[in-house]
Amino acid sequence: MTIRGYTTGMRILPGVMRAAAILMLLPAMFVQQGFAWGHDGHSMIDQVAGKTLPADVPEFLRSYGALDALYFYGPVPDQQWRSYAVPELNAAKEADHELNLEWAELAGPFPKRRYDYIRQLQAAQPKHPELTMTPEKMGMLPYAVDEDYEALQAAMYEYRYLQNGGKDTRPVEAQIVYLAGILGHFVADGSQPMHASIQYNGWTGPNPNGYPTDKKIHARFESDFVHANITEVDFSGLVPAKPQVIQDVFTDFMQYLRHSNSLIEKTYQLDKAGGFRGAGAPEGKAFVDERLAAGATKLRDLIYTAWIRSADPVPAYHGN
Repeated sequence: MTIRGYTTGMRILPGVMRAAAILMLLPAMFVQQGFAWGHDGHSMIDQVAGKTLPADVPEFLRSYGALDALYFYGPVPDQQWRSYAVPELNAAKEADHELNLEWAELAGPFPKRRYDYIRQLQAAQPKHPELTMTPEKMGMLPYAVDEDYEALQAAMYEYRYLQNGGKDTRPVEAQIVYLAGILGHFVADGSQPMHASIQYNGWTGPNPNGYPTDKKIHARFESDFVHANITEVDFSGLVPAKPQVIQDVFTDFMQYLRHSNSLIEKTYQLDKAGGFRGAGAPEGKAFVDERLAAGATKLRDLIYTAWIRSADPVPAYHGN
């Protein structure tokens, strides 16, 4: 079946089709902000990650229904949560989509917990009066991913517990698919270089190379170009066949964000050369394919890691 210009290679459940169709009609209601990868990219990243899960992951997470659901859940944090209809939710979650790495790291090494990071930003503010060192301005993407990953792992613990006890696992199976899909959104945000940099939507500051400064580059790169030129088949073959078990999720994701950040000038160079305009250029397409594949690979590996780690003994509770 063809959806939004690419072939999924699978059947789509009627209910999911209806829900997806409704989602496609919603953008006019939403706050006009840069949405990393747009509907197409987020959906494809989630679905490719699900398709490349190995056979030792439970079948329910690799089924047609799960893949359909992952396709649907990928854009949800943008298309449902960034809405004028839910202003408090939008405000609370906005910073989770990005990390202005060049500024945030001025506060020091990133701690692993969200509130420690907030306190660190507050402590750094007097040293950097030229900046607003708040989480809203600096971004909190690595914390969103680490927390969503742990939620997924916790649900997988529950799945194993229920399965071992011969109990009904269907409710927690649905929860796992949902959590994997939402995790995928933020992982995908991190593969888009503009979501890991202060150069979010048009070059700011000294610009000796004359990079684009217009406020359309973000959407031109991640949404318009992807919608018109990229299919799942274009990048799925770039995802390594063998998943990796990640040893330290937070540290690994910070390395992933730093790599995305290192590609910010290349992104602007390609756009300046017309690489993302209309049909673009082969170099632009290859770059986008690689970034989409990076998001799908990282998500697949995080889902797989959560499954493997959920077999570990649950640490004993020792109180607060």
